[in-house]
Amino acid sequence: MDQAQIIEEFHQGRCIRAYQLFGAHFAYEGGEGVRFTVYAPHAHSVSVIGSFNDWDGNRDRMTRTDFKGVWSVFVKGVKEWDSYKYHIEDKNGQFLDKSDPYAFYSETPPETASKVYSLHDLCWSDQEWMKQRSVNFDRPVSIYEVYAGGWKKNGKYPYTYPMMQQNLIPYVKEHGFTHIEMMPLTEYPFDGSWGYQASGYFSVTSRYGNPTEFGAFVNACHQAGIGVIIDMVPVHFVRDAYGLRNFDGQPLYEYQKRSDAESQWGTLNFNLWNEEVRSFLISSMIFWCETYHVDGIRIDAVSNMIYWGGNRDRGENSGAIDFMKRMNYYVKKEFPQVMMIAEDSSDYPKVTASTLDGGLGFDYKWDLGWMNDTLKYYSEDPIYRSYDHSKLTFSMAYFYSEKFLMPLSHDENVHGKKTIIDRMWGSYDQKFSQVRNLYAYMYAHPGKKLNFMGNEIASFREFDEKRELDWLLLKYPRHQAFQRYFTDLNRIYLAHSCLSRYDYDYCGFRWIDADDAAHSVFSFYREDETEILVCVLNMTPVSYEQFTIGVPQQGSYSEILNSEKDIYDGCNMCNFRPVKSGKSEDPKWSSQITIRLAPFAAVWLVHEKKNRIEGHDVSKQAGVQERVQPEAD
Repeated sequence: MDQAQIIEEFHQGRCIRAYQLFGAHFAYEGGEGVRFTVYAPHAHSVSVIGSFNDWDGNRDRMTRTDFKGVWSVFVKGVKEWDSYKYHIEDKNGQFLDKSDPYAFYSETPPETASKVYSLHDLCWSDQEWMKQRSVNFDRPVSIYEVYAGGWKKNGKYPYTYPMMQQNLIPYVKEHGFTHIEMMPLTEYPFDGSWGYQASGYFSVTSRYGNPTEFGAFVNACHQAGIGVIIDMVPVHFVRDAYGLRNFDGQPLYEYQKRSDAESQWGTLNFNLWNEEVRSFLISSMIFWCETYHVDGIRIDAVSNMIYWGGNRDRGENSGAIDFMKRMNYYVKKEFPQVMMIAEDSSDYPKVTASTLDGGLGFDYKWDLGWMNDTLKYYSEDPIYRSYDHSKLTFSMAYFYSEKFLMPLSHDENVHGKKTIIDRMWGSYDQKFSQVRNLYAYMYAHPGKKLNFMGNEIASFREFDEKRELDWLLLKYPRHQAFQRYFTDLNRIYLAHSCLSRYDYDYCGFRWIDADDAAHSVFSFYREDETEILVCVLNMTPVSYEQFTIGVPQQGSYSEILNSEKDIYDGCNMCNFRPVKSGKSEDPKWSSQITIRLAPFAAVWLVHEKKNRIEGHDVSKQAGVQERVQPEAD
């Protein structure tokens, strides 16, 4: 695509590779050097300043190449790693020094300049992975959410990308996760924002290494069979003077109106009605997919784009809604196998529906309703759980309205909420029993899974970006046993296709008894063509030597998971032999089984099916087809 076409589409809000023109690009124009291009429509003049010209704003002045505000200059002798900024004179004669919005690399905070970097040296050997990857509607997905600066540290410094390659990937593989989700790696100034207040949307943060090293990390993930998901924040950006705020002396990336521009986080909201901003953000998504081969993008704070300021009372932000539809259209058109995931706390309809059907076009939506109801239920005294029995059944009343992903994320481990295990009711022993029960419920429930780092070792300390995880916990047998349980849970999940194949099809789930509030026991089953997996959850400290439930087929049911097994530090009240079904006394079921059920136990039993699911064609499963969605204007 030539420069004129890129600029034309950029102003139309339909340029998906604006980074091929804007920013700093090596070129040969009568000599080796770099061509710098920037969008600054309100500027009176623009220069490039940097380590190559002694930061002198009079030496490398840029030329306005179109009447809408694109500036460009070629500078001989600029080399890789050189630092630079744009020296912008606004209409009032004031000067602003700005980092490059399209920079591929940046100085390490607290320094703020952009750095010249060539991405041509990224090497890939993940061709087989790229051919077979998909959006995984009918495959298992168990995501390990990571804050790169706080997983492990090398002394007082966080692990670098090469160190994560050597340590994080084997850890994730060993413990049965399918994907790593990295909290934002787009450059950002303040560690305490965890990356959610970004300053460089094309610049992988220099805290942990350079772009080549990050590319090598992703490549190594793919070689190990691990997908990579990144968090991105197209809602708002930092206010720091060197960044996008008043970029050319006037609001450019943010809304003109102050009440619309200022966000609840002390940042500035992107003006998602602006066509050039749309091109900027969509190009950023495409850049990470194309340049770094990422397998998914999780979009933060979608409700703050759906509604003005995230406030339903202010009404829908139709410009931002149109932006999301356009964003998803272009990403799915270019990279249909990349998962687009919405972190959305609203009940806005059709978030994961095709834009053809009036939807936003995401592949998945976080089920924050499930998360809230579930954690509230498990925090209650079991005496009162019978009164809130519906908290655990309600999710399946709405589950098929979207393609939900089940998150127990970093948001549930911070700000005084307590960690997942610490939210469980009861004594220290009871907390461990119930958190094992919780995870068995989570993994048996339809929907893909996400867990924040530390969940798998039953961490009691809330997330703190200044510290690494409390790995010392693994010196204690109880935490070792819990990590083993979590690993086995992941491995069983991966081994039994009935737990993922029909996540988004009614045929894959059925309640056995959703109404046993008197005992606070829940039972349901998952199924596909090959097997039935029955899940029974006891939510009280009462045990049962004989507990009877209906089952959908005659035969033998073998226990493959019991959260109270002794190797998990449980009481070992298990079903050690296969359980044979008998004739059911309940007219709803032809057969029944009687099992041992320990206090707070979660039990999974598997029965191999004799017949396939009648009349069901996997190829026509809702949502499995990866068709390109039509764009919404």
